[in-house]
Amino acid sequence: MVTLISLEQAIDLLTQGLSPLGPETCPLEQALGRTLAADVTAPVDQPPFDRSPLDGYAVRAADIAAASPETPARLRVIDTVYAGDVAKVAVGAGEAVLVTTGAMLPAGCDCVVRQEHTDRGDPLAVYTPVKAYQNYVYRGEDYRQGALLLAAGTRLDAAAVGVLASAGLTHVTVRRRPLVGLLTTGDEVVAPGAPLPPGKIYGSNGPMLAARLAEAGFAVRVRHQGDCPAAVADVLRALLADCDLVISTGGVSVGDKDIFHQALPLLGAEQIFWRVELKPGTPALYARYQGKPILSLSGNPFAAFTTFELLARPLLAALSGEPDLLLRQVEGVLDDAFDKASPARRFLRGRYAQGRVTLPAGHASGVLASLVGCNCLVELPAGSPPMRAGQTVRVWLL
Repeated sequence: MVTLISLEQAIDLLTQGLSPLGPETCPLEQALGRTLAADVTAPVDQPPFDRSPLDGYAVRAADIAAASPETPARLRVIDTVYAGDVAKVAVGAGEAVLVTTGAMLPAGCDCVVRQEHTDRGDPLAVYTPVKAYQNYVYRGEDYRQGALLLAAGTRLDAAAVGVLASAGLTHVTVRRRPLVGLLTTGDEVVAPGAPLPPGKIYGSNGPMLAARLAEAGFAVRVRHQGDCPAAVADVLRALLADCDLVISTGGVSVGDKDIFHQALPLLGAEQIFWRVELKPGTPALYARYQGKPILSLSGNPFAAFTTFELLARPLLAALSGEPDLLLRQVEGVLDDAFDKASPARRFLRGRYAQGRVTLPAGHASGVLASLVGCNCLVELPAGSPPMRAGQTVRVWLL
C-alpha cells in the first residue's frame, strides 16, 4: 500500500534542492513579465536637463511678481525653444523665451508662466505672477545617475519597462525561464484534425497545458507517445536532453496501461513520490533524471489541469525564481451547494467575483467543458460533508 502525501509535502519535495536557473540577457521589448536577476542602476539623469512641464514662457519670477490683468508685466520675447531643441540664449531682466512642454529651459529663468496667462504677443503681456521654480522640472527630478532604478527580483510590468526605456536601456538581465518539455501519452489519443476512429478520443491535455504554459510566458516543446514504456523512456530522454524539466500526462495510475512505473526505471530516473492526497489528480508522480524534474500528472483533463496549477506552478516558480507564478489564496462564500461529501481534500472549478463563488455543473475529472470561464479552484478540506450555499471556502485564484 503506497502512502499518500499531502499537497504541502509534495510541494516541498518538488522544490527541494532547486534554485533559479540563472541569468540571461533579454531585449527590452521582450522583457514584460520577466523577473530581474540583478539590480538596475540609472546610467543617466532623468530628465537629463531642466525642462518645462507645460507650454508657456520661461521667465524670471521677479519680473512678473506684480503682474495682474489690470497691470500686466511687459517682457521682450528673445527666443523660442521647442521640445528637442537646445536652449542657446539665457533669459535676462525683462526677457522671456517661448517654450513647449518638455523643452529644455534656458539659463537665467526660474519659472514658466502658462501661455494662457499671457497675450502671446511680443512684447509679451503677462497677467499672473508665478513663484520662483514653479512650473519648473529639475534635471534628475525622476532619478539621478547611479540611483537604484529597479531591484533584483522585480517583476517587470509596463511601468517598469517604461522606466528602463527612459534610461536608454535596450537590454536587461532577467532570470532565465526553464524550457518545458510537455509529453502526453495514451494509445487512445488522436491529434485534433485527424479522423476519429472508434474507441479513440481527441487529445486536449497537450494543447490545454501548452496554452497554460504560454500564458505564463514559458517556451514549451510538445510530444505525444503511445503506451509503450520503452518508447516513453526514449521520448523523456530526448526531451530532457534539451529541456529543463518535463511535465507529462497519463500513465500514472494502477492500470495495465499506466506505463510510467516501467518507463521511469528504464530511463534511470529516481522516483521521489507517487500519489498525493487530493482529488482530482491523486496519482501524481514525481521523479528526477540527472537532476532534472519529471512531473507526471493524471490523464483526465480536469485532473491534469488541477494538478498542473497546484504542483507544476511551484516547480516552475522555483526554477525560474518567479514567485508570482504561485496561486493567490483568498476566502469566498459559496453561491451554490455541492452535494457530495469529500473524504479526501477536493478541488472544484469555480467562478470568483467580489468574495462570492459560483460553481458550474459538472465536476468529474474527465469533464473539461465546465472549466471554460472559471477563474479559481475551490478547496474543500478532507472530511467535508456536502457543502451548503452560504458556506465560506478557500479559493485559489487562477
